[in-house]
Amino acid sequence: MKEVVQASRRFVLASRSPARLVTLRAAGIEPEVIVSGVDENDVGDVSGAAEHALVLARRKAQAVSAQLEGESALVLGCDSVLEFGGEVLGKPGTVDEALKRWRRMRGGAGVLHTGHCVVQTDTGRMVEAAASTGVRFAELSDAEVEAYVATGEPLEVAGAFTIDGLGGAFVERVDGDHHNVVGVSLPLLRRLLGELGVFWPDLWNRPR
Repeated sequence: MKEVVQASRRFVLASRSPARLVTLRAAGIEPEVIVSGVDENDVGDVSGAAEHALVLARRKAQAVSAQLEGESALVLGCDSVLEFGGEVLGKPGTVDEALKRWRRMRGGAGVLHTGHCVVQTDTGRMVEAAASTGVRFAELSDAEVEAYVATGEPLEVAGAFTIDGLGGAFVERVDGDHHNVVGVSLPLLRRLLGELGVFWPDLWNRPR
């Protein structure tokens, strides 16, 4: 059996999102998960959907970084929202809201924004940016909408859909980084870490 070489940097994901965790693991990164506990419904006055996502990502990263005072780690906070028809749509939370959204979204297009914020705890440095990806939804029947919502999947995800789960069949096209629709843009994250002087391969857990 090959020995696994552990990453040389401690990497913390300030999110309970299983999709983000799976995406990072597939990219060779095994993060430590610490949930921030930030209230996603209290954003305040922001200028647009991308800023909305970025504010929450920053708050998540800062909240977890505060718990790691005196320790050396990279903390990633992320948050996603869907911009559709001039509205900012987070998690629907209820069956009624998810049904209402899908009846509006089917056959239409929106933009999925994900805010990314990385805090380097030992230096206090912080870098952040938002990634945006266009999404075109299929023209679902009423029966498909009801069946999808009944699975419960859309209730606790931004925009009431996934691209890496049951909802993948209902996304006709994406314009931009598909990882961003899952919840974390790997190319953007690599660039942000580069600004902190972090070499991306140093985060990989890999067999030797």
